[in-house]
Amino acid sequence: MGNKNLMEQIKELEESHLNLDVRKSSEELDKILADDFFEIGSSGRMIYKEECITSGVDIDELELYEFELHPLGSDVVLTTYFIHNKTKNRNTLRSSIWRYQEERWRLYFHQGTVTDRPIPN
Repeated sequence: MGNKNLMEQIKELEESHLNLDVRKSSEELDKILADDFFEIGSSGRMIYKEECITSGVDIDELELYEFELHPLGSDVVLTTYFIHNKTKNRNTLRSSIWRYQEERWRLYFHQGTVTDRPIPN
């Protein structure tokens, strides 16, 4: 799993899929998302990997705050954090479940909930 501590490694993965180049690339999204990935979007709609790969994801400028890691087992972790969406000028509380499979961490589940909580400066 590399030399970095788990929190740094998973935070880097979370930040990587916020990157606009990754968000535009179906190949990069395919590497990050587990085959059985699903998401509950901030709209409340269920979204699955195939839709992310074929239709793409929102191309918004995003910034991550207050990242926390919660181990659920030796090969599963839950992350929670806030996102400031600079494009839509709104904040969301996010949660993700990552699983270690096939010698790497892959995103299994994600949820975003719009919040009026201000992001710290």
